[in-house]
Amino acid sequence: MNKLNLGCGKDIKEGYTNLDIVDYGGNMIHDINTFPYPFEENYFDEIYASHILEHLDNFHNSITELYRILKPNGLLIVYAPFFLNTKYFGEPDHKIPFSIRTFDNYEYIENRKLKFYEKWKLNHRTNYEGKAQFEVLEKKFITSHFTALRWMDFLVNLEPVIYERFFAGIFSPEEVYFKLRAIK
Repeated sequence: MNKLNLGCGKDIKEGYTNLDIVDYGGNMIHDINTFPYPFEENYFDEIYASHILEHLDNFHNSITELYRILKPNGLLIVYAPFFLNTKYFGEPDHKIPFSIRTFDNYEYIENRKLKFYEKWKLNHRTNYEGKAQFEVLEKKFITSHFTALRWMDFLVNLEPVIYERFFAGIFSPEEVYFKLRAIK
């Protein structure tokens, strides 16, 4: 099983190809803003991208490249700071804001009944007619890593789009999490 730890930093994972722009010892070196990545098409079963995509120059180009190197049905695991949280706007190197709807334009939705906003969004996609499509297996907010606040995850994830639209400015989750499956 081929797995990629994209933008690994010092988190060198055993059993993964660890990739970053800097040599952290034990990782492959490549500027992940430069395409193509040094991997064949349909190479990885899983790509783990924890707190890296928000640092990249171009979301569409990056997602298209990750899709290219994922095998059919390969998994893309993403953790990113929620854009209203200080974890996002307190870091000057962050370029791409993430919300619970960040992957809407790349979501494969032909296999389920659509909600009203999804029907509207389907006709207003901004994915530049790209081929990258993912089935969203899971998406959720992570409100906090403090044990005393973790119970909030249940409430904010009952209807995360509504929570984000009306309440996230009052109580901002720390992160968003996505588990996506490449549809090829």
